[in-house]
Amino acid sequence: MRSKRASTDRQPKEDRHFVTALARGLEVLACFRHGETTLSNQELALRCKLPKSTVSRLTMTLTKLGYLIHIEESGRYRLGTACLALGSALLAKLDVRKIAHPLMQELANLTGTSVSLGVRDKLSMIYVEHCRSKAALTLTLDVGSRMPLVASAIGRAWLAAASESDREQALAQARELDVKAWPGMQAGVNKAMEDYRTLGVTCSFGDWNKEVNGIARAFDPGNGLPIMAINVGGPSYNLTPEYLINEVRPKLLDLVRAIEDALPQ
Repeated sequence: MRSKRASTDRQPKEDRHFVTALARGLEVLACFRHGETTLSNQELALRCKLPKSTVSRLTMTLTKLGYLIHIEESGRYRLGTACLALGSALLAKLDVRKIAHPLMQELANLTGTSVSLGVRDKLSMIYVEHCRSKAALTLTLDVGSRMPLVASAIGRAWLAAASESDREQALAQARELDVKAWPGMQAGVNKAMEDYRTLGVTCSFGDWNKEVNGIARAFDPGNGLPIMAINVGGPSYNLTPEYLINEVRPKLLDLVRAIEDALPQ
């Protein structure tokens, strides 16, 4: 019986325009997570759910193209400069970052929090902009950090603002990934959807990390860009749910409205 593949096997078989080899190569690059420097072929094969022989051919090709760097001493791989060029080109085109940054920094300084702008990538939200308060008690995260889609405030904000079909597809993938944890995840998402309707924000009070509290609001930047979300949070011993809801929430909603008003139509 064939083993389950990564998302590449979930593509309709009748889609003759879908290039499986390309998709698998991109899956290999997506295996590198924030904070990880190198991965082996074996680790990549496990994460992609592909045979090691297939992954070996993919990593060799990606190395020749500059998307991976092969470390001969250890036989492991790290992301190459071609990936950096792609990421830099994308960030440079995100005008919303330039608009949002000064507003985000002002909110971070005013509230003693970390303020982050993120976009969805599969079952994560990736920070594309991040501002820290000048206060010492903030999170040590940065651009490129990933937050879980289902458990984090910023991920839940995306779920609340996404179309029903996109939301259901993402939740189905989360359920398939961890069936045992799904009831708890579903309860958290249902509560987040209700919070979004009543409070205008989603919350994660110790759900993603027991020591972290946060709230978030999503918005549609238009011009073909995906839904984005802004998260405000920090250590739970410094930022209580009451403070975030009563004091920070109105300022976050004002910030998102200001960004929306400043974006080109």
